[in-house]
Amino acid sequence: MPETDVTDDLYATIHAPRPLLVILSGPSGVGKDAVMAHMHHLGVPFYQVVTAATRSQRPGEIDGQDYHFVTIEQFAAMIEQKELLEHAVVYGDYKGIPKSEVRKGLASGLDVVLRVDVQGAAAIRSLAPQAVAIFLTASSEEEMVARLRGRQTEDPGRLAMRIATAREELRRLSEFDYVVVNRDGQLDEAVRQVLAIITAERCRVDWEAVVL
Repeated sequence: MPETDVTDDLYATIHAPRPLLVILSGPSGVGKDAVMAHMHHLGVPFYQVVTAATRSQRPGEIDGQDYHFVTIEQFAAMIEQKELLEHAVVYGDYKGIPKSEVRKGLASGLDVVLRVDVQGAAAIRSLAPQAVAIFLTASSEEEMVARLRGRQTEDPGRLAMRIATAREELRRLSEFDYVVVNRDGQLDEAVRQVLAIITAERCRVDWEAVVL
């Protein structure tokens, strides 16, 4: 192959879209929702996956925009057909991430950012090892527990279980690629670090496309 053709191929590869599948995870109380919301506020371009859910549609919610509302039979079929990237039971109802949504997002050329719990992150990595896994944490266990207690949204028993689960999830840090500390009052810095990780991953020489 002529040298010019090799150079053209090289630059074509460099300039081609490099969408990432990014997992943002961590225990309860570390600010995952706050980081996602601040990324939206800053106008960070990424694809918002629409989750499938078996719960009833609430007033004002739009099917296909807030959730894909499905019957439990439809959800079961999605599991059997292996069309869910991960799924879980949430307050007695099923929620899951359709692979079709992730494929659609990546095909658009945008990064797909998934906010999931630690168990969901492991399930996604087993199916998409190219995904970039970021573990979000508070600056200390004491800070994390204080945030959970400060919510005052659960009875003492449920709160104790949530705290115990969060402590267990902290021990799974080694399963992730990166860790970002979301300190009290420093949300901007946490988001800056998440965006720096995304930028660096997109610039990798050994970048690989996610195949689902």
